[in-house]
Amino acid sequence: MSRLYHPDCREETKWREKTFKIIFGHDSVKGRVFDLILIITILFSVAIALLDSLDFLHVKYAKLFYTIEWVLTFVFTIEYIVRLMVIKNPLRFARSFYGIIDLFALLPMYLSIIFPGAQYLAVLRVLRILRIFEILHLRRYTRESSVLLDSLYNSWRKILVFLLAMLAIITVFGAIIYLIEGPKNGFTSIPLSMYWALVSVSTVGFGDLAPVTPWGRIVASVLILIGYGIIAVPTGIYTAELATSLRRKKDGRACESCGASGHEPNANYCDQCGAKLPEK
Repeated sequence: MSRLYHPDCREETKWREKTFKIIFGHDSVKGRVFDLILIITILFSVAIALLDSLDFLHVKYAKLFYTIEWVLTFVFTIEYIVRLMVIKNPLRFARSFYGIIDLFALLPMYLSIIFPGAQYLAVLRVLRILRIFEILHLRRYTRESSVLLDSLYNSWRKILVFLLAMLAIITVFGAIIYLIEGPKNGFTSIPLSMYWALVSVSTVGFGDLAPVTPWGRIVASVLILIGYGIIAVPTGIYTAELATSLRRKKDGRACESCGASGHEPNANYCDQCGAKLPEK
């Protein structure tokens, strides 16, 4: 159980201790039942938001869906408040990954009071399913995801340079196609032409705007070829950084029994033959 959620038995009352074990504990029967009910409720609330977006269902059951969404929001609000009450450091939990997700799961319905339609963002509640990693004791896989985030952080400068270069290309080609095609062919402004250039260089090609003059088509062809040539650049940058991060993460100790290396830093036994690894 994470230290973040560990209660201080000397300070917490018995009901807080029991509630804490049910809400944050995943080993007891009551804790597993709570987790199961919570996951089912989350999936049900997401399903309601999806169904409410269908016009033929919204017309018939709009009031029912709206009522159910508010009831579920009230339930999740109570649950969030209880989590804050039974934990040793409420502010730390509120700022944690799961605490932020829990808060975002509550906001859509309250925002819908001011911004109609915001209730459809209730689908954000599906992110709470990530707790399945805690429930099934798969937290080591969530730690592995830190390698992906670290690699993205370490490569953001190179990716930023790439994006700025792409912005320059899009601006130049947008201006060129605007001069060639002009408003008569649908390119009514340079920003709109830049949108066309972005769609073309990314090889998406929505087809809502298309050059009709020979020179315009030549420019479009060149831009598409440029897109094919550079579309793999950010992927290559990130992949190279990821490979570097993985090499840093691996343990350099070699197994004395089979000679295998590249173990996890906190590994005590070889993942190939099971022999005990030498001490660091």
